[in-house]
Amino acid sequence: MTSSVRLSVSRVRLQGIAGMLLGLGAFVSVSPAHAQDSRNTRAQDSLAVRAAAAPTNVVWLDTLDLSTWQQRRQRPRARLSLRGKPITMHGVVYPRGVGTLTINEFLIDVKGAADRFVAMVGIDDEMRTGRGSVNFEVWADDRLIASSGIIRAGDAPKLLVADLSGARIVQLITDDGQDTSNDDNADWGGAMFVMKPGSTERPTPYTLPPDGPADISRETNAKPSINGPRITGATRGRPFLFRIPATGEGPLTYAAKNLPDGVTLDTNTGIIAGSLTRAATTDVELTVRGAQGVASRRLTIVGGTDKLALTPPMGWNSWNAWGTDVDADKVRRSADAMEQSGLVAHGFQYVNIDDGWEGTRTPDGELPADATKFPDMKALGDYLHAKGLKFGIYSSPGPRTCGGKTGSYEHELQDARTWARWGVDLLKHDYCSYERIKPGFALETLQAPYRVMRAALDSVDRDMVYSIGNYGYGEAWKWAAEVGGELWRTTGDLTDSWSNLESVGFRQAGREQYAGPGRWNDTDMLVVGNVGIGPALHPTKLTQNEQVLHITLWAMQAAPLLLGADMSQLDAFTIALLTNDEVLDVDQDMLGTAGGRVWKVQKLEVWSRPLWDGTTAVALFNRGMKPYEVTARWSDIGVRGRQPVRDLWRRRDLGSFTDAFTTIVPRHGAAMLKVGTPRATP
Repeated sequence: MTSSVRLSVSRVRLQGIAGMLLGLGAFVSVSPAHAQDSRNTRAQDSLAVRAAAAPTNVVWLDTLDLSTWQQRRQRPRARLSLRGKPITMHGVVYPRGVGTLTINEFLIDVKGAADRFVAMVGIDDEMRTGRGSVNFEVWADDRLIASSGIIRAGDAPKLLVADLSGARIVQLITDDGQDTSNDDNADWGGAMFVMKPGSTERPTPYTLPPDGPADISRETNAKPSINGPRITGATRGRPFLFRIPATGEGPLTYAAKNLPDGVTLDTNTGIIAGSLTRAATTDVELTVRGAQGVASRRLTIVGGTDKLALTPPMGWNSWNAWGTDVDADKVRRSADAMEQSGLVAHGFQYVNIDDGWEGTRTPDGELPADATKFPDMKALGDYLHAKGLKFGIYSSPGPRTCGGKTGSYEHELQDARTWARWGVDLLKHDYCSYERIKPGFALETLQAPYRVMRAALDSVDRDMVYSIGNYGYGEAWKWAAEVGGELWRTTGDLTDSWSNLESVGFRQAGREQYAGPGRWNDTDMLVVGNVGIGPALHPTKLTQNEQVLHITLWAMQAAPLLLGADMSQLDAFTIALLTNDEVLDVDQDMLGTAGGRVWKVQKLEVWSRPLWDGTTAVALFNRGMKPYEVTARWSDIGVRGRQPVRDLWRRRDLGSFTDAFTTIVPRHGAAMLKVGTPRATP
């Protein structure tokens, strides 16, 4: 952020500033310096606080229709804090303003008739002792014109003044300070638009016009193709399972040369199963035959310690579809739908039961499943394994899960043994309720429960991928691998709104250095398809172009691709989005070098990542409100000279280009390219 958009009280030099502060209502008798001085907070309590009459050229933010204000949870409140109390910051009451919760966004059409926007911004005193952190931004026509910087609970509010000369569409953003929305009750105190003298125009809420369909390939190919990861691993002596993802007109038959000792291939299903007898790396030559030809590809099988999740897991999680209403029948139907939709043939393999499966511990401490919903967990695991799919489960290191069910606190080893008997292949371990046992966010406190569970998982005779769900507390991406995680959440929950997707997705820039084979940054479940925590599901609120950006960004980051949708209701576009093997190959690239941002100007970005075949994946992002040209420069992505370029979403060669490639990217959209000539690959 440049200093030109960080506007503090001491730097504001605007004609009529005293009148503006009077209009804010809370500062009738308080100087700006006094309002920013935390030592004088108590003194402000005795001030007579009243709303002043606003100048005739002022329009209060709280008088606008707030129904189009996108907010992650709850709704913004006019002239009240999020909890319905008077807006209060640092002991000063603001009669005017809007109380919000991060992450949120509001678009306003000021019709070119506004001079400036003014507000006192900060965290409401109702969260003064919390751990909230927020950032307020004002954008005008896709240009950042004012930013508060990070404001934390207990900090004095800041005066935010934005010059709106010539502006048309203003965007107010309240972000979560790059952590989570916990305690982020954020206020736009006394917020007003100062209109041009004599103007009769009035700001109105603005909604982007309908977006057209995304330009992506929807083709299918009758010729056989082997898809999915090119590498997989397991611990010697433990159960091994891998289904060869393959497409093409059937019936398909499978063959493999040089399989490692201890595993065999079912030539009709393509399932490789058994138990590796040696800790070694083996290159296996796979062949698939179908009615329209033959396909071959190499699969590297790695036997050894800590060789799980060598590519990011792909599959499905029950939470966004069913919440705690999940049951065995829904899980079976979801697995069937994942197979019938073709997703399994493109590499999706995990079927993960989230919260809601738990029963009540027995007197000896055993935690069974809720028998009314899951009468036989072992049978359910066997059902999934018979399809060549992996079985995931959920728990919490605390006494209670996020859904109020029984957690694993002080029963870690007992639960790990139960899950091993059921045939579980992945554990998602959610931090909910542990902070009641160990308050605070000291690093050792955050790490301790995960060390305990990792030791428990290691002690049983079954491989389980360990998914750490602490929402990024303590910058988990820096240490989660050390405590045994194969993947870890880096953020709060993702929702199907543009503001949330944009904030969560693009804050990952810089964290790619902590990812690699067997250690992945998890930016949460995909919000495509029918989502919403059932049974009240709805089609994702993201436009098609936003969904393309979503999958592109996750693939560039090498993030897990875990669907949260109702698998029985996938439409043709969602299936096309999730079965583009050229895009999935970037996410599943066996080199495992996650991508990151290499260029950014305002709402435009370029990301890149090197691929195992010697080429470079490049993504051009447009976060703005209209189409823009975006250029990928070879100097930014580490290549030079004349290079071939392929459009991965459209599956089309675009030709060769020298030093750079430029294309128009739709609003809230992405283009995804492969640059360079692949090395000869098996």
